[in-house]
Amino acid sequence: MEENKALLLKRVVSIKAVVTPLWKEEAQKQLQSQINQIDGQLQQLEMQGQRVVSELQKQGESDPDNGAIQQQITEVQNRLNQDKSKLLQQKNQTLQQLQQIQTLEMEREVDQGKVESFFNVSVGDNLVQKLQVEILIRDGIIEAIRGEL
Repeated sequence: MEENKALLLKRVVSIKAVVTPLWKEEAQKQLQSQINQIDGQLQQLEMQGQRVVSELQKQGESDPDNGAIQQQITEVQNRLNQDKSKLLQQKNQTLQQLQQIQTLEMEREVDQGKVESFFNVSVGDNLVQKLQVEILIRDGIIEAIRGEL
């Protein structure tokens, strides 16, 4: 006679949110905050780059025959342009997300993220069903838990 064996496993649980006016407002605020943060990083990067370049130019004035300084200036400017490009790409993606949120229909379900949870399995359980669990929230409040706990 086999004893009843059980096992504790971990699974990923999807969280979905119902689009409501409050959800849209919060999502837009969050994305706008990210955009403002990226703008701040761009300004900071620009100021740091200008400071480094002007320091190198001062060194170059004291030793005009030093070609290494001009090379350093070029490298700093290239790095600055690469970093700016990455930040501008992030900003454009965030702006696209902001635009997508504005066009979402009310009451639609959208992916909000994932969390992990533990669950028990034993002989005879349907593992596939136990792995397919999601939580539906409306304005931060759990409205439904779908799937087999």
